[in-house]
Amino acid sequence: MRNATTLITAAWMVCLSAQVSAEAPDWRSWRGPLANGSIEQGSYPVTFGQDKYLWRTEMPGKGCSTPIVLNGQIYLTSPADGKDAVLCYDLNDGKEKWRAVFDQEKPGKHRNGSGSNASPVTDGKGIFTYFKSGTLAAVELDGKERWKTNLVERFGPEQLFWDHGTSPVLTERHVIMARMHDGESWLAAFDKGTGEMAWKVARNYETPTECDQGYSTPLVIQHEGKESILVWGAQHLTIHDAADGKVVWSCGNFNPDGNRMWPSIATPVVVGDMAVIAYGRNDRGLPRLYGIRLAGSGDVTKTAHVWKREDIGTFVPTPAVHKGRVILVRDRGEVACFDPATGKTVWEGAFPKQKANYYASPLVAGDRLYAPREDGTVFVAGIAGDKFQLLAENEMDEPIIGSPVPVGNRLLIRGTKNLFCIAGE
Repeated sequence: MRNATTLITAAWMVCLSAQVSAEAPDWRSWRGPLANGSIEQGSYPVTFGQDKYLWRTEMPGKGCSTPIVLNGQIYLTSPADGKDAVLCYDLNDGKEKWRAVFDQEKPGKHRNGSGSNASPVTDGKGIFTYFKSGTLAAVELDGKERWKTNLVERFGPEQLFWDHGTSPVLTERHVIMARMHDGESWLAAFDKGTGEMAWKVARNYETPTECDQGYSTPLVIQHEGKESILVWGAQHLTIHDAADGKVVWSCGNFNPDGNRMWPSIATPVVVGDMAVIAYGRNDRGLPRLYGIRLAGSGDVTKTAHVWKREDIGTFVPTPAVHKGRVILVRDRGEVACFDPATGKTVWEGAFPKQKANYYASPLVAGDRLYAPREDGTVFVAGIAGDKFQLLAENEMDEPIIGSPVPVGNRLLIRGTKNLFCIAGE
């Protein structure tokens, strides 16, 4: 009987593993396939915690990036033995399959930072990643190094007050990196196959102190029928031609009062022809939220601003999208849903108050909102029917800075010590 039970359990686990691989959609970049932190399909877990998971894998070092998933394999960045590394894990059991190790890690300065803040990205053929040390690299899906270069050695050190946060993004031909800091700022494209630089364009603006520093990630969009790159930082929103980096559209006037120490951290979200920009210092009671129409060409500052709010915003977490509406999780746990076309609030809610802040960006999976707090508490809320309902408060017992990843009715949650796979219910 014992042997029979063991065989049945093993067979069930094999079936479960096959099902995970077959049904799991790819999550190829930090904010997912739609670049807005959301997925409509699936039924994801509500109640879980440090002792309730399908599997848990200890990380070799502290990293704060978000994992990506491709064809049943998980890829993430982490220091390993003091060096920058990309690691591959099997989605079914969490076992490490390979690691690609690069040069010496440059550790983070902030308590919630690391040398592996930037999240990897894949085009389905290779993995592309960047580290605070300056290493920009591409590896094959089996871990073999394709190429690497060091942007700090080539273009000088980053002059950022806090840790590097911008992740690489991919166009059809290139891997794109942005550097926005207290110094020569730029946007650059590197050939995905060879690593050769295809183009590099300056992106310098005069700003008040620290407002030139950027931690947000570019977005690859279609503009006027062409592949383009949307970049937010230094108090300007710009669109660049993906072929040569040329600026084809720009919008300013995000800080007309000249406030100091307003870096750009949250990445924009795009819904239709509207971009929502979270700016200001929500953490200091000075939030700003803008609705910008991505139409026209040239300097559109006078015509692109559609709406502005000064009563709501977020400093660090990037917004998500749910059924055409924008979901904002603010730095202290207040939540708002609003119409991106008008900026008007649809509903509001809040997670329980605590001294800890929110650094991870939220995930919307189905009709559920997942919001990790920096202390390791992951909140789950129902957001169907234009209302907010707190469903669960899950303790993972370690800080969480990376965003949750939905995959095959499961969640991947990367803490500073472990990678968890949470099973569906």
